[in-house]
Amino acid sequence: MPASTERGIYRDPPLRLINPQGRSPVLLVCEHASRYIPAELEQLGLDEAASREHIAWDIGALALAETLAERLDAPLLAAGYSRLLIDLNRPLTAPDSIPEHSEIYPIPGNRGLSEANRIERQRQLFEPFHRTLGELIDQRLADGLPLRLVGVHSFTPCYRGVQRPWEAGVLFGRAERYARRIIEGLRRDGGEIGANQPYDIDPAEDMTVPVHGDERGIDAVLIEIRNDGLRDPSGVAAWAERLYPWL
Repeated sequence: MPASTERGIYRDPPLRLINPQGRSPVLLVCEHASRYIPAELEQLGLDEAASREHIAWDIGALALAETLAERLDAPLLAAGYSRLLIDLNRPLTAPDSIPEHSEIYPIPGNRGLSEANRIERQRQLFEPFHRTLGELIDQRLADGLPLRLVGVHSFTPCYRGVQRPWEAGVLFGRAERYARRIIEGLRRDGGEIGANQPYDIDPAEDMTVPVHGDERGIDAVLIEIRNDGLRDPSGVAAWAERLYPWL
């Protein structure tokens, strides 16, 4: 794919900032909020069904994050484009920052991508998002306000043929005390709640928690909800009600 085909196609905003003046100490982040891919990229060669799957976005995560932002009166920073273009929760050095393959799906439009196209995606999508997140954190700290950083994600019930038993998981690095409070709170309602499951935090593979949280001494966690619990408004509302008291 020649570089010229990608220049100027990222016309929509790379992010949405919702309720920026929210008074909650929680700052919500939804890095995988959108499945949007510019029409010029022809869904990166994926068919319509694949482009709606978890590989392109975290199903239900934005709806949950928006409900939590309203419930908590919290600011929310949400991505405007699909993570298949560039993953906002991966360091630029991560092998799957711009994935050529995701789960069972090859991503034809990311194969053989030129350096110019990679740099364009970084400049147009990755850098504005992380610059905005850094500025939000800077302003909160400068104002002397309390701050907790919470990423909102979802995961698939089954991965590579293996069923996942967890209803939800809380991922953390240095903020174990905060994470344990959330985990124990969610466990009061029953169900399997994972601690650093179904994923864990790795500075080589994650951005939000290690870079914007742990490195700055800020309590930071990622909340992972199994996406079969976020497929309709009632499920989203139920999870928001379970989560908000512990955040």
